[in-house]
Amino acid sequence: MSSDSFFFPEQESEDLQHIRSEILRYRTTALMNDRERAQFLGLPEGCRIRENAKILRPERFRCGTNVWIGEGAVLDAQGGLEIGDNTQIGLSVMVWSHSTHLQALAGETGRSKESIKYTPTRIGRNTFIGGPSVIGPGVNIGDGVIVSPLSFVERDLPDGAVYSNNRFRRSAERDIAELTTELTELRAEVAALKAKLGQ
Repeated sequence: MSSDSFFFPEQESEDLQHIRSEILRYRTTALMNDRERAQFLGLPEGCRIRENAKILRPERFRCGTNVWIGEGAVLDAQGGLEIGDNTQIGLSVMVWSHSTHLQALAGETGRSKESIKYTPTRIGRNTFIGGPSVIGPGVNIGDGVIVSPLSFVERDLPDGAVYSNNRFRRSAERDIAELTTELTELRAEVAALKAKLGQ
């Protein structure tokens, strides 16, 4: 057996050392409660993080106060991630700030990182992300947004949006107001057409 086949920690790349460090950090939190875990991981005041939740590249994560992160959530901050005050991230939610699909298509998996696309992702204040939903890289979610469970969000959501099953609306009241306006405009167009036709 050659010496190359043996494991020597000093030969690890910087990435592997970082991964090893993160694994050890999260193992250390296994017996902590939510608040202790948040404090140990350096999250701001009032934050809570459930067991088995992970923050990838925490040094690129900007977190507000009183944020709740559910069990098994994966928060990818590799491309930059910001979450505002009082926001709740549900169980098993995945929030991404990078994509490796181009790397796979180029046949570079495990060999090169040149095709990986990193894009900052932002979730605003007072927002609820129901689990297990997925937030795509580069998405900007506004303040006061509700994302229903089992949703895949791949586009920006404005303040106050309610997003469910790949459809979003600002709120039922706003929808009714918008539909009423559209109906009024359609009636006016029909009346104008009838007038042109002499009816």
